Amino acid sequence: MQAWQVTSLGEPDEALRLVEVDRPVPGPGEVRVAVRAVGINFADVLLCRGEYQVRPALPFSPGIELCGVVEQVGPDVTRVSVGQRVVASLIGALAQEVVVPQSAVHAAPDELSDAEASVLTVSFHTAWFALHRRAQLRAGETVVVHAAAGGVGLAAVQLAAAAGARVVAVVGGAAKGDAARRAGAHVVVDRGTEDLAGALLAATDGRGADVVVDPVGGDAYDASTRAVALDGRIVLVGFAGGRVQEVRPGHVLVKNYSVLGLHWALYLQRRPDLVDQAHDELLRLVAGGLRPVVADVVPWERAPEALTRLAAGRTVGRLAVGLA
Repeated sequence: MQAWQVTSLGEPDEALRLVEVDRPVPGPGEVRVAVRAVGINFADVLLCRGEYQVRPALPFSPGIELCGVVEQVGPDVTRVSVGQRVVASLIGALAQEVVVPQSAVHAAPDELSDAEASVLTVSFHTAWFALHRRAQLRAGETVVVHAAAGGVGLAAVQLAAAAGARVVAVVGGAAKGDAARRAGAHVVVDRGTEDLAGALLAATDGRGADVVVDPVGGDAYDASTRAVALDGRIVLVGFAGGRVQEVRPGHVLVKNYSVLGLHWALYLQRRPDLVDQAHDELLRLVAGGLRPVVADVVPWERAPEALTRLAAGRTVGRLAVGLA
């Protein structure tokens, strides 16, 4: 079978090579999945560069979420059956076939295409845990979402709006603002044309945000600390802007807000029951009309192009690589 592999660290178009590898064989508690679509995330770019928090030994396949069909199950697998369409999360998704622990496999909703289902796992689960598990979002609260036209950001906008929150979306550019509005944002702030902290305070009538979802770090985090409400919660889910958030305990103390971390994969490892609950809630929302925003499906043979486009910040909505 074929797989895209990182053979040397660097930018995706330089790091990735299409290679022939042996078909994987599932062991106890594992499932082999024939991949139909792979959701592309910024984490894949970081994996190629060697900058992700997990650094697999070379060579390895990037890709962390997929949709496919179960081909074979190992001993002790009771969760899924051969022929079932599923979504899954693992490092190594950018391959024609993968082996996944059954705990990381969930049913793919019939309402979604393969490409739409391929982006339902990491970004939507991350957004759901950020809003509902970590921030304990309540209906009527105001949520600020940074990078609101990106993977986690757009999912957070959709889920916050579905939960009855007032959503302020921070974007870079008019096209991304339009996407955030279509996803349910009530207010859009363009970080490139406005003073960010001032715009966020203005968007919240000077009160500040109850919840901030921050996958960016750097200046976005700094502005958030100046525009967070009393008892507000800032959830850190990444630092795609390149500068890690610098938490100042003294500032947290005098302003009475919380800074919360979120590493979704840790729940998958230690509390898969909570991941199952979140997925059930996502299935309910999909049945009610929620749809992931997939901007483009890139053919398998052009997979590095999808990662390069994402690295350059030229995407509005999600990219997927299609195999079927």
